[in-house]
Order: sequence, then structure tokens, then C-alpha cells
Amino acid sequence: MAKVYARYPLANIAIYNGVTLAHYGLGAAGIVLGYARWPVLGWTIGLVYLMFALGQMYVLMPLSVCPSCVYRRLEGARCVSAMNLVSARIAPLADEGDFGRRAEDALCHNHLYMASLVAPLVIVMPALIFAFSWALLALFLAVAALLALRLFVVFPRVACGVCVAKGRCPNAKAMGIG
Repeated sequence: MAKVYARYPLANIAIYNGVTLAHYGLGAAGIVLGYARWPVLGWTIGLVYLMFALGQMYVLMPLSVCPSCVYRRLEGARCVSAMNLVSARIAPLADEGDFGRRAEDALCHNHLYMASLVAPLVIVMPALIFAFSWALLALFLAVAALLALRLFVVFPRVACGVCVAKGRCPNAKAMGIG
């Protein structure tokens, strides 16, 4: 049987959050660079994207997803993002049965999370056509590589594959891990 973590090692947390922050930062940089001909537009879209991405991950998740997660209830537990520790300070516990709702409705957290990962690629694509640069292509490919790394390595091996909640989590089930 595969090992599961009630308290994720700091290395897993650093990998998960490092990939997340690199993805968001490089995505925002790609947007700003891609629309450099129109700096007000590029900086506005880039900063709005960055605020959205960081907000949904590091504010909305601890307020709406973490309160119903099993990691909030386990003594001394620490999830792969460590957001259960933040959530414990800013949000009351919620019904554990509500955890699956993170994947329901059009504006559920799962959809916002995936949008934060895919949005920079979609936003930068027109800029690659109309304002091509090698630096922009490099940023685009880096963000695409980070998305692939997240989907094919981080989720199955560092995060979801060793999570206590993988049997109940809609994310793990969607990836065939649960």
C-alpha cells in the first residue's frame, strides 16, 4: 500500500507551493511582456491575473475549501499546501461532507483553480501571434511546462497520490488517484 501523509514533509510543501508561485509569477510576466506595446493593458491584465491567481489559492481556498477538509480535523496535520494551517486561523470548521462541493457549480473552487493555471496560456497566445518575441515564447513554454509538471508529477506523486483525503477528493478522483 502506498504511503499517505497526515503531515506532509516540508519538501513536498515547498515543491507544491514553489511550482504554484512560479506558475503564477511567470504567467503574469508573460502577460505583461506579451502586451508590452500597450503597457497599461499589459500591466493591468497581468496584475489582475496575479491577484486572481494568488487570491483563489491563498485566500479563497483556506476560507472555502479547507474548513471541510480532513486535514483541518487531524491533530498535528499539515496538507501539501499548508493552507489547512492558515484556514485554522481565519475560518471556522465546516461539515466534512461539504468537501466534495469544491468541484460543483460553474464558479466552484476547482474551476477557479484550473482557470488560474490555464489563463496565462490563453491570454498570452494572441500576443505570441501579434507581438512575437523569443522571451515571450520562453515564458509561454515555461508556464506550459509547469502546468504539465503539476498535472503529471506534482499531483500524482507529491500531492494527491499521498493525501489522506484522496478517496473523498473530487480532484484525486478526476485524475484516477482516488
